[in-house]
Amino acid sequence: MTGGLADRLGLSREVVVLGLARMADAVANSFLVIVLPLYIASDRTGGAPFGLTDAAATGIILAAFGIASASSQPFTGRLSDRAGRRRAFVVGGLVLMAGLNLLLPFAGSMVALFGLRLGQGMAAALTITASVALVSELSTRGTRGGNMGTFNSLRMLGFGSGPLVAGFVVSSGPYTVAGIRLDGYDAAFLIAAAAALLSALLVLVFVRDPDHIRPTTRKIDLAIRSRNGGALDPVFALGISTFVMAGCVALLASIEPSVNARLDQDARWFGVQFAAFILSLSATQPLVGKASDYWGRRPFVVAGLLLLAPTTLAQGLAATSWQLLFARLAQGFAGAMIFAPALALAGDLASEGQTGVTLAVLTMAFGLGLSAGQLTAGFLVSAGFVVPFATGAAVALLTAVLVWREVDEAR
Repeated sequence: MTGGLADRLGLSREVVVLGLARMADAVANSFLVIVLPLYIASDRTGGAPFGLTDAAATGIILAAFGIASASSQPFTGRLSDRAGRRRAFVVGGLVLMAGLNLLLPFAGSMVALFGLRLGQGMAAALTITASVALVSELSTRGTRGGNMGTFNSLRMLGFGSGPLVAGFVVSSGPYTVAGIRLDGYDAAFLIAAAAALLSALLVLVFVRDPDHIRPTTRKIDLAIRSRNGGALDPVFALGISTFVMAGCVALLASIEPSVNARLDQDARWFGVQFAAFILSLSATQPLVGKASDYWGRRPFVVAGLLLLAPTTLAQGLAATSWQLLFARLAQGFAGAMIFAPALALAGDLASEGQTGVTLAVLTMAFGLGLSAGQLTAGFLVSAGFVVPFATGAAVALLTAVLVWREVDEAR
């Protein structure tokens, strides 16, 4: 795939390697989503501090990663623009992530875990913004969509496969490695660290910064309001579309008990339904991204938002487990139509030397959208199971109109 096949498909071999590296890192990160709640519930962390319940402390620790990552991404994107060196930021973030993963078994309190998760979020921000900017800069306008789609698909496959393995690793311990006894948690953290180091090695050996990228000290060329007669800057509007897409996808995540009770299903069904989005997104993103190279980005983003509305509403109306599964598969296709073309278009619109900070608008929006979707569902489900999904569908339709009006493919 990294040789002749990549060339025949019009993909950059370095982008494919970068995607494989991020896939290994995504496996490590999604590992921790499953392992950390179990680790926190064990007796190794000493209980929740400050009078919090274990559940509340777990939520705070898990959220720390996303908050730290999303809030750091504009700054790390700008730093990589100023340095003109993306690979160093990707490798540095991955090595830092590996080191913090190795420290997790020694965190004897929830406060220490919280600090490590903050650090991991910042390390992820270094990697995320620089890797997406690097994909954009390794592409041309005619290949950017296909490259973005392939990169995102590989990364999402890693994120989706991690949870399938994590529970098995924890429950199958203890292990003996080179005469050292490791319980399931130690083994999981060691695997996460090794995956991050493998990712760093792949990037270090096989990926190079493009020759045309130079350090920049130019003022940031980003805005909320349009400077060309519209209401919103097109990159900001694309950020909104990414935020809404992520929010609609995440509505299901925080109401698993309500979903299972409504459909009379167990947690295994829910896991399949949740993963269905990732499978569909990963399978279709390269094709959609490549198609956007030929037929333009904006039509795909708008069509994806229009499809996102009914596929989100259908999840709130689903009366059987199979109906919810098919709705999630269709929503994955809608997400593919939005995500890869939006990233490619933001790369098209980025000013010289500002790819990192420009694409950080969308990567930050995605992270914040996931958190917003989980919170929205948690608050609105009490008004009726369908309410959060109907709200997401309505917002998706409004966002489709917004993107059609405010986004121009050529500046």
